[in-house]
Amino acid sequence: MGRVAELAGVSVRTLHHYDQIGLVRPSARTAAGYRAYSAGDVERLREVLAYRRLGFGLREVGELVDDPSTDAVAHLRRLRALLLERRDRADAMAAAIDRELAVRAKGLRVTPEKQLEVLGARLYDTIGDAYTATRRTDPRIAAQIRDALGDARTVLNVGAGTGSYEPADRDVTAVEPSAVMRAQRRAGAAPCVAAAAECLPFEDRSFDVAMAVSTVHHWGDPMAGLREMRRVARHVVVLTFDTDEPGWQDRFWLTRDYLPEFAAVLADFPSLAAMADAVGARVEAVPVPWDCADGLFEAYWRRPAAYLEDHVRRAMSVWTKVGAEAERRAVRSLGDDLGSGRWAERNSDLAGLDAADLGLRLLVA
Repeated sequence: MGRVAELAGVSVRTLHHYDQIGLVRPSARTAAGYRAYSAGDVERLREVLAYRRLGFGLREVGELVDDPSTDAVAHLRRLRALLLERRDRADAMAAAIDRELAVRAKGLRVTPEKQLEVLGARLYDTIGDAYTATRRTDPRIAAQIRDALGDARTVLNVGAGTGSYEPADRDVTAVEPSAVMRAQRRAGAAPCVAAAAECLPFEDRSFDVAMAVSTVHHWGDPMAGLREMRRVARHVVVLTFDTDEPGWQDRFWLTRDYLPEFAAVLADFPSLAAMADAVGARVEAVPVPWDCADGLFEAYWRRPAAYLEDHVRRAMSVWTKVGAEAERRAVRSLGDDLGSGRWAERNSDLAGLDAADLGLRLLVA
């Protein structure tokens, strides 16, 4: 027990307590009769300590590690998803602090409301509000997704967020790991399960189709999530992004001319070919309309002034990922080019287009 305590970075007293309450009981004995931990005991202890360090209470931890439907791999995937969500919250808090520092550096007053945005819960609520304000269903993109769903009656929406693109005429079950996003779902929306894509709590082939819209890039392990979708559904429909084409970041003037850091955001993202192979999908291009109602990152390709608006950018996770310094530089440069006419001159070929192929792709399996 002493050696395990040393390796785990906890006290022997803690291990004794876990033994007494039945959370982690050593199942082996040494030749001298001392309690000893088997490999399985150590694995369980690892899970207990990981959940504890994420802030779970002992009762919650006990329920998690005793769940008979969850094995060690599922626990690791769940822990990874929780850590990534916490990282995103920390990134968002850092971005809020950067914005407040910039305001204070100018000698301007920071309102109490803005000060409270630095707090994690309040900040995440603010980001969620931005999603509901600008991330609406675009009917043209929705029509393409609806066609891909075919005649499916039962639909699993993975990484459902606030519920955009959920078909109203089907039996939908949503999956969303973020409590804040779940709270933003409209009254009467499909029932929503708290779970991560990498560990879906459903039996094999429970649904006609599993769909995922503009969410795969947020998953801790996209390939594992896609395989899970394929496991629980007969068909799969995924709206994602193509990074296979050489020079893909130059398709969109914003990443080409103002935000080269975007390439690093997707540096570890799986290739489109690999994602398609994972679910056995065909690939369809999804054009972005010039007046796209959904405020996704590429939505304003013919309305560049929108990217100067803070509330528009707040509904796009890219800006948090690239950091406040890159965001300030990009916004400042774009504003200068719009004011001088350089942007219009450089992108004159866009003026007559009704839609643009900016890399959005639909995987249909």
